Amino acid sequence: MANLKNRIAEFLLGAQVIIENSLTDPVVKEALAAYGYSGETLATGKTLFEEAMALQNTQKKEYGDQVAATSELNDIWETADQQYMKTLKIARVAFQDHPKADKAVVLFGRRKESLSGWLAQAQTFYANILKDTDLMNALALYGYTTEKLQQESDLLSQITVKNQQQKKEMGEAQASTQARDEKIDELAKWISNLRAVAKVALADDPQQLEKLGILARTSPVSRGKKGEESGQVG
Repeated sequence: MANLKNRIAEFLLGAQVIIENSLTDPVVKEALAAYGYSGETLATGKTLFEEAMALQNTQKKEYGDQVAATSELNDIWETADQQYMKTLKIARVAFQDHPKADKAVVLFGRRKESLSGWLAQAQTFYANILKDTDLMNALALYGYTTEKLQQESDLLSQITVKNQQQKKEMGEAQASTQARDEKIDELAKWISNLRAVAKVALADDPQQLEKLGILARTSPVSRGKKGEESGQVG
């Protein structure tokens, strides 16, 4: 993930350099104009770049929102689980003389690891105790009032809300990533064409190419020249 972020950042920086310098450097601008890249055409590329940057910033924000929502969900889930486990242990003691409690509130067995499974077990536990006077009276002997149990149950509703929010943020982050990637692909194609044309337009002026972030290759010595040089040495 870090490598992808770095590649995108490097690409956008390079795109900014070639577009801005093509637009602002008179020599480069004139050379490109001779090959169909007028100021208006270059401005189109700049607009593409600005759109890509805007989508990049949006994607970062949406991803940040997703991370925050996930963290909030995990925090409240952990808090609720800690309370649930304490109350469950007390309930196993309090309900020893209440056979109906075993199935009614899922007293025994493993707790589900998935959020949906865990939430279903916890909701059944609290809901069936709160509506059963006998079970509430049994728990009351261990310091559990209706208010205390209701407060713990209310955390489950908050988890449901946080889970919905997290799913919403995840969807928005995925959508923003797709939109950004599509725009970057469009910009990359445009930049690739500009680079190819610039290499032709500025073939005799490597310093101008370097202004665009394009490293000019040194032309190899011809075979004939090499032969002449070799003959001189002999």
